[in-house]
Amino acid sequence: MNILILNGSPRKRGNTDLILEQIEAGIHRCGHQAEHINLAHLDIHPCTGCGHCETEGQCIFNDDMTPLYDKIDAANRIVFGSPIYFYGVTAQAKAFIDRCQVLWSRKYLLGEIKPEREYRRGYMVSVAAADGGKIFDGARVTVRYAFDAMDFTYSGELLVPAVDSKGAVADKHDKLEEAVQLGLEICRRARATNAT
Repeated sequence: MNILILNGSPRKRGNTDLILEQIEAGIHRCGHQAEHINLAHLDIHPCTGCGHCETEGQCIFNDDMTPLYDKIDAANRIVFGSPIYFYGVTAQAKAFIDRCQVLWSRKYLLGEIKPEREYRRGYMVSVAAADGGKIFDGARVTVRYAFDAMDFTYSGELLVPAVDSKGAVADKHDKLEEAVQLGLEICRRARATNAT
């Protein structure tokens, strides 16, 4: 199974990092590996809306996003993590998502739909300083539509409100255990899919 963990947090060893580490630990416990990609370390040019991908299926920019298209295409599972910035994902996460317009164009405009992708699943992980009831709504909608463009089904989420200072999530033992369990669940779902 090919699992990608996409980390949209620009803060090293922050709360998003710690949660994603625990998910990865659960994946490892099942005997699988995951490729962890930190989007903040990549040079991803913002989408300019030029429309080139709508006819050619390729982006005009050849940067660190370019190899990610193949990684997404080869993946069975994606875990997408981002802290909440102003009720949305980070700038680094959004640059990546906007460049998924290439994948949206291939799927919806150019008809490159592959039916064998029925069991590709995506999971959202997000941490927020505030604890308001709608704090994750904007990010959830954005990530859900990004998964659709990537040809993944939005299949679960782990949301952690009310953690602000760096590393504060380490004190939320229930959430850390929930993260491990999500990693295990990702693998269990894969085994169930392969058994059918």
